[in-house]
Amino acid sequence: MILADKIIRLRKQCGWSQEDLAEKMNVSRQSVSKWESANSIPDLNRIITLAEIFEVSTDFLLKDETEVSETLESVSQTNLISLEQALAYTDKKVTVSELITKGVVLCVCSVVPLFFFLAMAETSRLGISGNTAAVLGVVSILIMISIAVSYFIKTNQYEDDFVAIDKQPFELAYGVHSVISDKLHRFRPRYNRRLSIAIFLFIVSFVPLMIANQLFSGGTSVLMMLIVMMLMIATGIYVISSVSAKYTAYSHILQEGGLKEGRSKRAKKAEKLAAFYWPMLVAIYLGWSLWTMNWGETWIIWPVGAVLFVALIGLVELFDKDDLHGTD
Repeated sequence: MILADKIIRLRKQCGWSQEDLAEKMNVSRQSVSKWESANSIPDLNRIITLAEIFEVSTDFLLKDETEVSETLESVSQTNLISLEQALAYTDKKVTVSELITKGVVLCVCSVVPLFFFLAMAETSRLGISGNTAAVLGVVSILIMISIAVSYFIKTNQYEDDFVAIDKQPFELAYGVHSVISDKLHRFRPRYNRRLSIAIFLFIVSFVPLMIANQLFSGGTSVLMMLIVMMLMIATGIYVISSVSAKYTAYSHILQEGGLKEGRSKRAKKAEKLAAFYWPMLVAIYLGWSLWTMNWGETWIIWPVGAVLFVALIGLVELFDKDDLHGTD
């Protein structure tokens, strides 16, 4: 086994990426990549440093006839990701994000027809009663949520495309890291702009509702401002989702699968919580509204529910941190 193969095996045994080893050696990642591809050989001082870092002898590194130990042979192989695979992974992540975004936007906007019909019932512009407006609104909610669920289900067909990068250890082929880094660098300003716009929309989305409550006494104005609020929230979600997916994909590729285990677990818990929380909130809203038939007041469940969801996510992270400290 030649030196290049030994460096690869020893590095993998330590669980390091090429960047990790480069940092310990005080060299560039490209240098480590060239050593491992046998395009160059580290000088004697580097050999000594490698031996110290890996806790092996210099003879082990330099003599080709020296066999690797069983421990090295048992090191699991990692996937080598080419530039084409990395770009395809990013594109499919964006595609999945777009499907999820459509579903989420439909869920958020599902109450818009209900608010609209209720407002029209109060003003008698469409000649419908409050009960008719409620029925039309509930039917609209069910239809839009059904379409949203179909988008969520459709994302399952892409799961197998992400296994090599999302669920298995991997390394980047030579040159891929620099290309993706350059793409991320050029993409970051666009991501920051979209993020700023989305945050602005989320923050000011409650302003029309507060103004309506202060300046207008009729329920129609409140309902119309609720529509504006929901549309602003949906717009914010649409603005940030696709760029966030691409930014996250680039970052994950550059980390070579090195996402923190705790962070991954928290994300999974948040996803499970969201899958249970929002359908339950819709059910509570519909049940409360249909029971009281006071649609002009039951809307309050949405801003309260959104704040409560953020608080629950914070509690999940807090408990996870406590668990981590307890196991240290």
